[in-house]
Amino acid sequence: MNINIQSVHFDADRKLIEFTTKKVEKLEKFYDRIVGAKVIFRLDKSETDENKIAEIRIEIPGNDVFAKRQCKTFEEAVDQAVDALKTQLTKHKEKQRGE
Repeated sequence: MNINIQSVHFDADRKLIEFTTKKVEKLEKFYDRIVGAKVIFRLDKSETDENKIAEIRIEIPGNDVFAKRQCKTFEEAVDQAVDALKTQLTKHKEKQRGE
């Protein structure tokens, strides 16, 4: 799987990139036909602590699946987004089996 990680208006450190890559690669256990993934990290300009946004788009044949989470840390946002994607991929796989 090809994983493209982008950070908007800041440079993501190596630890964050490695953490994200590991988490996203685990999604292949739930759906084996993943073509690629695009991850975008963005800082929100709000005054709250929860200003870190992670957007993950998983490219699969047919429709892509997408999750966006806003949390206190990028790692937490990635965790939550990956959990949401697991659910979406599992549903997608079940739908395909039912057809």
